Amino acid sequence: MSVARTLPLHRVEFPVPGPPRLTELPDGTPVWLVTRYDDVHQVLTDPRFGRSPVHAPGTPPVVDSPSLLDSREAIGQQDGDAHLRLRRAVGRAFTPRSVEHLRPWVAGTVDQLLDGLVEKGAPADLVTGFALPLPCMVIHRLLAVDGVPVERLLHWAEHAFAGPTVTPEAGDRSRSELTGFAAALIAERRGAPGDDVVSSVVRAADSEGGIPEAALVNLIATMIVGGHDTTMTMLSNALLYLLTEQPAAWARLAVDEQAAEVLTERLLHLIPLNDHEERPGRLLAATADTLLGGMTIRAGDFVTTDRVAANRDPAAFPGNPHDDLFTPLPKPSLVFGAGRHYCLGTWLARAELQLALHRLAHRLPALRLTVTADDIVWRRGTISRSPLHLPATW
Repeated sequence: MSVARTLPLHRVEFPVPGPPRLTELPDGTPVWLVTRYDDVHQVLTDPRFGRSPVHAPGTPPVVDSPSLLDSREAIGQQDGDAHLRLRRAVGRAFTPRSVEHLRPWVAGTVDQLLDGLVEKGAPADLVTGFALPLPCMVIHRLLAVDGVPVERLLHWAEHAFAGPTVTPEAGDRSRSELTGFAAALIAERRGAPGDDVVSSVVRAADSEGGIPEAALVNLIATMIVGGHDTTMTMLSNALLYLLTEQPAAWARLAVDEQAAEVLTERLLHLIPLNDHEERPGRLLAATADTLLGGMTIRAGDFVTTDRVAANRDPAAFPGNPHDDLFTPLPKPSLVFGAGRHYCLGTWLARAELQLALHRLAHRLPALRLTVTADDIVWRRGTISRSPLHLPATW
């Protein structure tokens, strides 16, 4: 019996984008699948497609997922004033200007990890020695949660965002631990605020008013684990791609810091965070009859988007996505969404990726993996997929 080979995410083929089409959720509920760039962008920016109606009180659940991201308290499930209040509470901490002030410190953290790699010498694991500790150190500093071991963060992340691969009992227990920790952290920072993001968010939320405590707890819990999971995943998958298939890009990256900005955008666009078979796009509901891609979506219809397919739409991004990685994209990538739900942590994630890739390539231009992409063992079960290990030498 043959076993299907797990492809690196940069090699995975996705459906050719086409008009919106009706498909079904696992429970048989009809849903419109949207795959073309312009159509996906419309869904993400048109207020007639809402998220909160999917989770309205009394509405039968159509997404059987215990993930923090799918909770009706999650910021990504809110619309209107409820969503704006949460975004205002957390947004000031992650604006481009705020992140720009953090860049020297992030650069110093990258250099500290590189010093450790060089001092220890080859061989090394680029995941456990670099891609994992970097975002963990950053989020520890920003949230002032230095007392939380990295292993605990990883355990929480594996369960907080997990799907059906985690047993319900283990998932419920871990999510209870995480949300309990977040609730206690909020209470602590209310009583003794400091110069950290949690204190800033709690102050802003209390000043804003109208934010349910459960929504605030979900927000802080998501920041605790999501602040490192996404960046670790993107950095690990980017290193796998560059070191196995793009030696010329690695060489240019080593000597051209400005090129790292364009390359980062291209990598974010090219390499998805997850297998879209395992986690489809977020579910929305039409609140009014709407023309979308030549089809009429009726009020009450469910809609989901495939942003990865949209990012491969030849009408928006002509040519081979693996070609010149140092040419700016012709349109904004949809990897972090668009419109009012654009990911708040995107500027910090970009800064970490840019600095990590350039400084690693500059410091270790002869870096190479000691395994092939086909040998990679994959970390699964959360919202993302990435290598468990990247053994390397130089």
